[in-house]
Parts: sequence; structure tokens; C-alpha cells
Amino acid sequence: MIHIDEVTSTLSVFATLKYRLRQLIEPDFGLLDHLLSLQVLTLEQVADVRSERTVYRRNHALLDLLTAEKCDNFLDALQRTGQQHILNFITQNGG
Repeated sequence: MIHIDEVTSTLSVFATLKYRLRQLIEPDFGLLDHLLSLQVLTLEQVADVRSERTVYRRNHALLDLLTAEKCDNFLDALQRTGQQHILNFITQNGG
């Protein structure tokens, strides 16, 4: 997991990798529920993300909601939902 002093740089990594992350993240099998339980997203935000028609658009909407304060919990939710490969992709800056 990343440390608090790395959060801002992690947000910039999200911005850099956003196009690829839209294609890789799986939002539909527990991720949004974990983000809700971790208070990364509100119920309204989860509903808005779920209302998007395609996975690509759901991920786009989801990534647009991330702030520096939410990055650590987002990475935790990825790990909890079996998306360790996405977590590795982010923490290795796409490498």
C-alpha cells in the first residue's frame, strides 16, 4: 500500500494511466460496493457510475471521481476485489 506522502504522486499516476485504466478496471464485481463501504464514493456517485452503459464509460466516470485523499482507499478496494494486477500496474506507474 502507498504512504500518505505518496498520495499526490499516485493521483498524478492515475491521470497519466487513465486511458489504460479505463480498459483494465473491473467495476462491476464488488469494486463499487467496496468503494461505498470505504466512503470513497457516496451512494449517489455509485448510482451515477452504475448508470453508465459500458464498462469503459463506468470506469471513466469512476476515475473522474478520484481525489488525492481517496487514492489509498481506492487501491485498497482494488486489492480486496481481486484486482491486484491493476494495483501493481498503478504502483509501478504502468510498468
